[in-house]
Amino acid sequence: MNVNRALFGLALLGACAAVSAQTTGTLKKIADSKTIVLGYRTEAAPFSFSGSDGHPAGYTVDLCKRVVTSLERQLKTGPLTVRWVPVTSENRITQVTSGAVDLECGTTTVTLGRQEQVDFSSLVFVDGGSWVTRSGGPTKLAQLANTTIGVLRGSTTEPRLREAIRALNLSNVTIVTLRDEAEGVAALVDKRIVAFANDRIALVGRVIRAQPQGLTFALAEEDFSLEPYALMLRRDPAFRLAVNRALAETYRNGIEQVYARWFGQIGQPSALLAAMFVLHTYQE
Repeated sequence: MNVNRALFGLALLGACAAVSAQTTGTLKKIADSKTIVLGYRTEAAPFSFSGSDGHPAGYTVDLCKRVVTSLERQLKTGPLTVRWVPVTSENRITQVTSGAVDLECGTTTVTLGRQEQVDFSSLVFVDGGSWVTRSGGPTKLAQLANTTIGVLRGSTTEPRLREAIRALNLSNVTIVTLRDEAEGVAALVDKRIVAFANDRIALVGRVIRAQPQGLTFALAEEDFSLEPYALMLRRDPAFRLAVNRALAETYRNGIEQVYARWFGQIGQPSALLAAMFVLHTYQE
């Protein structure tokens, strides 16, 4: 066999496979319609929320915008129309699996259980589960006995918090589920709950900054979980690769600006987060 001819054949086969991957599944849907549907959270500041102008805003939203720009280059479609769809902590998975949303740009923690239903991009952030309380309230896990704590429906916060409570053998802890971050703030204000548990940065963005009705809040001194965030999508290896290619480009050049825009007030990325960016800077 002619070695050069064989190598050419393998190269051609690889190229055809790449082209085929780009013309099937989600990428074909996007290329044919020149439209991508992105899900976002309306109350998960500073990651994903409705801005003062009513448009989606936040750290994860900005990352998704960069994904769209990269997809335009990868698919050679020209400008894509972006359709934003609000999702909640409760319905975000079904919005993706049903095809209503192509890519979810929120605060979704990667878990093995969720991977039975959906797929995830490279990690985009690492946070910790914590809680906020009115000033003078419990700021350590051991102080949560005999309290009522609010959590979001459909989040990983509830099972992680219950594990921490069981580990410390805390008594008389009542956990109630809430619709969204706004309801969590309202429940704190009217004292229906003593603490509102969520991811730490989300609590800073939504509750601590808000200081509703002139009240003062305190952030817990301890975390009860590790929360690795990623963009959520349907099981589609070609689309996942295209999204990860966009994120790797951003982590090589641009993540500093995105981070500074939304988290500059709280300082530089933690050592863990900085390492995460480097580890996901994949080369071609």
